[in-house]
Amino acid sequence: MAPKAGAPYRDEDYDDAESAARRAGGRDSEGRNLGRRIRRYAEVGRSVGGLAAQIVGNRYLGVELDSAQHSSELKAALGGIKGPLMKAAQILATIPDALPREYAQELQQLQSNAPPMGWPFVKRRMTSELGPGWRKRFKEFSHEAVAAASLGQVHLAVDDRDRKLACKLQYPDMQSAVDADLQQLRWVLSIYRRYDNAIDTSDVYQELSDRLREELDYGLESRHMALYGRMLADENGVHVPEPVPDLSTRRLLTMTWVDGMRLMEFVDHHADQEERNRVAYNMFRAWYVPFYYYGVIHGDPHLGNYTVRADDQSINLMDFGCIRTFRPKFVKGVIDLYWALENGDEELARHAYATWGFVNLNAEVLEVLNLWARYLYGPLLEDAVRPIQDDNSPAYGAELANKIHKELKRLGGVKPPREFVLMDRAAIGLGSVFMHLKAQMNWHRMFHDMIRDFDADALAKRQKEALEASGVPLPA
Repeated sequence: MAPKAGAPYRDEDYDDAESAARRAGGRDSEGRNLGRRIRRYAEVGRSVGGLAAQIVGNRYLGVELDSAQHSSELKAALGGIKGPLMKAAQILATIPDALPREYAQELQQLQSNAPPMGWPFVKRRMTSELGPGWRKRFKEFSHEAVAAASLGQVHLAVDDRDRKLACKLQYPDMQSAVDADLQQLRWVLSIYRRYDNAIDTSDVYQELSDRLREELDYGLESRHMALYGRMLADENGVHVPEPVPDLSTRRLLTMTWVDGMRLMEFVDHHADQEERNRVAYNMFRAWYVPFYYYGVIHGDPHLGNYTVRADDQSINLMDFGCIRTFRPKFVKGVIDLYWALENGDEELARHAYATWGFVNLNAEVLEVLNLWARYLYGPLLEDAVRPIQDDNSPAYGAELANKIHKELKRLGGVKPPREFVLMDRAAIGLGSVFMHLKAQMNWHRMFHDMIRDFDADALAKRQKEALEASGVPLPA
């Protein structure tokens, strides 16, 4: 039985002899394991099998694809599955027509409701990560998880320096889960590609694969956290926790605790427009200062990845697993596309898309891509105080995506480059946050303040210095 909070420390309460023996013998590795992958294939296969069957039935047998019904069933099935497949589905749902429309709508709502690891299991996991006697390194350590992450759960702790800490402990068998989920995802995407050729998701899949595998490495996430602390050091409205390396491993990430309230809790209790606008401003800076000054994007603006400090409306960033670095010329391409849309410059737009990685763009495909670009860039193009979306409703975006889908299908489809994935995810995700806040801002002037002195060579120098100082690899 686990001790009560505040009870005297006892080795037997916190250290598991079997776990310690496995760790000492090198048998606690959670690398690729065939048995675990097979179990995961079975678990996930039940959820995605119906999707594949309906797509095949529609394509080859003339059976009506009941996407609306099955997407709800898929959401219900996936909702209890921790981690990688759920995150991949959420990211795919923001890319127009990477999945059927009804699936995208349901998958965007996915939240993990899987049960947390219980205390006996947590003790074994902590012993595996920090060794026997790990509990002596903390004055306090919560028995129950205080939050859930995509691939793990968070415990509140206090160290011997009286610092409040957040300890993110990875769920078991995540390597096997990622391997199995990505194989299933590849299968589903390939089947859907045969059914509908509007979007070629092969590069999208590769990007998701690389990013999800990176998220397993909490050591890399710790370095990402240090990088964000460096990049945002001058932003008074954004707070980044500090990693605690001596209490962290590849599967345990310990960081200083940051206090705040969830965004929706803030929205429910703060109707003042000025306060909401300050939160929106700080979110805008938190995401786009790293991108336009350092070529780094946080690819997951999920509502659980930050909190708000109610006293001054500053924000806390708390999750750094889904981070993407870009070469300076890509960032310049993003700005070039803005100027192309602003000035109606078709050749500059074509050049910008080529810089991103799009190929073989004729005039018709270019115009279809510009429809989506005008939607994303729209608030930045209008020099006025306005909401992020005119009618504050996702309906227009869904209608536009449907129109783009029909046109791309007619024109033979397009292959989004992998760099597009997290940029699109960040823009759509942040737009959703600004809609929740009902923010009224001059997005145009905020954007121009950020890019006014843009210089690709200066960005390259800043990026190299910041990434090397934080131990993060330069973009390939």
